[in-house]
Amino acid sequence: MFNRPKSLASEYKREFFSQGGTQSILRNDMRNFHFLSQIVLAAGPLKSTPVAKRSKASHFEIEILDAQTRKQICIVDKVMQTSTIHDVKQKFHKACPKWYPSRVGLQLESGGTFLKDYVTIQSIAASSIVTLYFTDLGQQVSWTTVFLAEYTGPLLIYLLFYLRIPYIYDIKESSKRLCHPVVHLACFCHCIHYIRYLLETLFVHKVSAGHTPLKNLIKGCAFYWGFTSWIAYYINHPCYTPPSFGNRQVTISAINFLICEAGNHFINVVLAHPNHTGMNACFPSPNYNPFTWMFFLVSCPNYTYEIGSWISFTVMTQTLPVGIFTLLMSIQMSLWAQKKHKIYLKKFNSYMRRKSAMIPFVL
Repeated sequence: MFNRPKSLASEYKREFFSQGGTQSILRNDMRNFHFLSQIVLAAGPLKSTPVAKRSKASHFEIEILDAQTRKQICIVDKVMQTSTIHDVKQKFHKACPKWYPSRVGLQLESGGTFLKDYVTIQSIAASSIVTLYFTDLGQQVSWTTVFLAEYTGPLLIYLLFYLRIPYIYDIKESSKRLCHPVVHLACFCHCIHYIRYLLETLFVHKVSAGHTPLKNLIKGCAFYWGFTSWIAYYINHPCYTPPSFGNRQVTISAINFLICEAGNHFINVVLAHPNHTGMNACFPSPNYNPFTWMFFLVSCPNYTYEIGSWISFTVMTQTLPVGIFTLLMSIQMSLWAQKKHKIYLKKFNSYMRRKSAMIPFVL
């Protein structure tokens, strides 16, 4: 009779001890987990072991083909990824001495745009072998040479006509007729204009270190030298007639000419400031100089003053060649001014409100 209860009691004891043992094991596990977590948190975040970086400079091979025939000219090897197009031109010149760097034009594809000298090989390379197309740009001259030649010629040519050297005018006619005062004043103003140009080219303007084809030098010299000869011939001719309104017309025009020349110079000085050139340039702002206040109205006041000088010179001399030259210069400078004005609009939109390109409220 007592076997069944004993068995039941023994089962209860087994369940009791089994539950107690399990709970004690769980408590010990929780304590161990808590202790382990504390150790991990105290140790801080896990840091991966640094992997040593291998700085291996990659090289490129530049295959240069003729843009017309597509035949291989040479291969420039061992070109660093930081090298520029100018560096490639230097190495190309060593391989082919007859083509110096300023004469070499390189393109990514035949008929495409020429790559700038500052472009890096890494920015255009799709693989370790880069194919470029070569175009001979012809004989090149520096921009400084172009400007000096364009401005020195008119200065000397005008003086030759002013001195009335033989074989230009009739000697007897020249000796009979005296020069009108406006002739001397016109020579003075013309020389002042081109002397300012020459001095600014040498000491003010930051002329680009690039080159331009020789044909551009020939075109520029033909334009300036040819018009100067035509203008000087008429103004210094023995039969030259003075302006219709006499000294008042000459005086007012001469004063306005000198004002425009001074304004043009001061504007060029402001534009040559480091803050107004380069990639991080800011829009030129007027300063204490009254000649710079033209920046309030137009974005290219140097062209405004330039045209003002030639209009004044036209009125002062009252000659047709000067008028035609002034008209052509005005058209060309208006195109340059509109082009620069568009660039200014993209870069300095907030500063360009209610500004014109060259002529206030008109153009």
